[in-house]
Amino acid sequence: MADNQKKVLPVAVSPQEIREGYTTLSRCYTIAEGIFEKGLRRRGLKLLSLRPGEVVLEIGFGTGYSLKEMASSVGKNGKVYGIDITPQMLEITTKRLKRAGLGERVELYEGDARKMPYEDGKFDAVYMAGTLELFDTPDIPRVLKEIKRVLKVGGRLCLVSLTKEAREGSLFVRIYEWLHLKIPKYFNCRPIYPAESLKNAGYRIIKTDDFAIARLVPWQLVLVKSENW
Repeated sequence: MADNQKKVLPVAVSPQEIREGYTTLSRCYTIAEGIFEKGLRRRGLKLLSLRPGEVVLEIGFGTGYSLKEMASSVGKNGKVYGIDITPQMLEITTKRLKRAGLGERVELYEGDARKMPYEDGKFDAVYMAGTLELFDTPDIPRVLKEIKRVLKVGGRLCLVSLTKEAREGSLFVRIYEWLHLKIPKYFNCRPIYPAESLKNAGYRIIKTDDFAIARLVPWQLVLVKSENW
């Protein structure tokens, strides 16, 4: 496909506006994440294949469903970290983890994935779902570089993202992009090219998987490992 057909829309809102939008929608997002994204979450975490004792990070953890499963997977000898820009998401997730008795295994941080507070080579694995597409196009390589920095050699990243690949003219993409342009505060993310973004950032793809929620909303899941960079 010609490059001019692979255009990704810009993100016209600021991180603060994205934070405000997700704060407003946080309760609705709890329902969406818990019900509609259940199959996608199961598929992504299976691809990441967490093991007991691992130290892992989720970027953009939302209302904490994935963090809860990750904390169970790494066991009492592992540790899970989560970073998200929305204070309301931290509040909801903290309560969810506490109810599950997993609060001590998880450390949450309110912050931006473009500059994370973690040391180099800290994590065995990183999981990022429904988050990279929130960043404006120039920031996507910056985020992927920052993930590379905090991963251990031999670590792995599973990226799950709304995808535009091979669906450029689909009804869903056209409607979603229209909403993104018209109501950017609440439709602040947009379909991107996940695998291509990773390749352009110097990652080597290990495995990709495509998944459509309700056979309509297209997602791409991509696994990479650090020893192949």
